[in-house]
Amino acid sequence: MTPEHDLPGTIIILNGTSSSGKSSILRALQELMEVPLLDAGLDRFLWMLPRRYLNRPHWDEVLGLAVQAGPVGDRLIRGMHHAIAVLALAGNHVVADHVLVEPRWVGECARLFAPLPAYLVAVRCPLPVLEERERARADQRTPGQARAQFDRVHTFTVYDLEVDTSILSPDECAARIKERLDGAAPDAFRRLVRPMR
Repeated sequence: MTPEHDLPGTIIILNGTSSSGKSSILRALQELMEVPLLDAGLDRFLWMLPRRYLNRPHWDEVLGLAVQAGPVGDRLIRGMHHAIAVLALAGNHVVADHVLVEPRWVGECARLFAPLPAYLVAVRCPLPVLEERERARADQRTPGQARAQFDRVHTFTVYDLEVDTSILSPDECAARIKERLDGAAPDAFRRLVRPMR
């Protein structure tokens, strides 16, 4: 990753189910990297909404269906994709957690990010571990989301790197990601570019 302001910044997209450990990896990456990484992930955008949308019944208009966004959530996530691209084009380095359960989101990310130094990282974890983490969170938005997303979130993607948070700590995952960034150029988003359906 280079700090030169005339070059686009690097994008790191962390894709995985709810409770897979994306937020912990994101924070570890921010601490590890020499350059500032902007957190432009899903949670940051969700917290832009009025508070009433973070609980049911309004939550169903956002991401309450777990594997399909409501109209509010779909607009918000499409805005997130464009904002990440604009931040990177201005020279900022960006890391974002995501739950790519919609094939059209994958297609949009591919078209926006393929021309940029953008890495797509799978954050994996076995379902029993995910469900135990969900129970520990005691968040009314999350019960059942990991199971609902588990067979879908990685279906539409290919990756530059995969990490498993059941065997690696957030710091170890961040170190693996940094090592990948220091290696070959990314190509996952380039491979995912395809016409809109």
